[in-house]
Amino acid sequence: MSDDVFANLHSLGIELTEPGPPRGSYQPIVTDRGIAYLSGSLPFVDGELLHPGLVGKDVTAEQAAEAAAQCVKNSLSVIHAGIGGLDKVLRVLKVVGFVASAPEFHAQPQVVNGASDLIAAVFGDIGRHARSAVGVASLPLGSCVEVEMVLAIAEN
Repeated sequence: MSDDVFANLHSLGIELTEPGPPRGSYQPIVTDRGIAYLSGSLPFVDGELLHPGLVGKDVTAEQAAEAAAQCVKNSLSVIHAGIGGLDKVLRVLKVVGFVASAPEFHAQPQVVNGASDLIAAVFGDIGRHARSAVGVASLPLGSCVEVEMVLAIAEN
């Protein structure tokens, strides 16, 4: 399984990086009894937010989907560092995507597909997950999206 995940990352051009420090009073990942809970991830690229603003006003749904995928890329680095390797992921259980939405924007599922599609591309069948796509008035630092994940993991 781990060879497939790392081969998928390579074919997608994704390199795992050292996760940045938390930007608040929280842990990026907490594990308990075979479950890993990831805090929400924002779409940072080289320290800058990708496509900040409200979706449907400042940001298109396509740009927000790209940002949701970037949230997952950042989460992959947190998972890898936090549990000692992506090969310890047994199943992606749940994904919650928050979309900073203009009042008339109602395509939150399309935006969060950016995250779900990347998870499936990286993990294959074990990446199939339950999901919520939630429209919100605003997100931290003006981000257009935030993605959190829950995973089943192999315990040491």
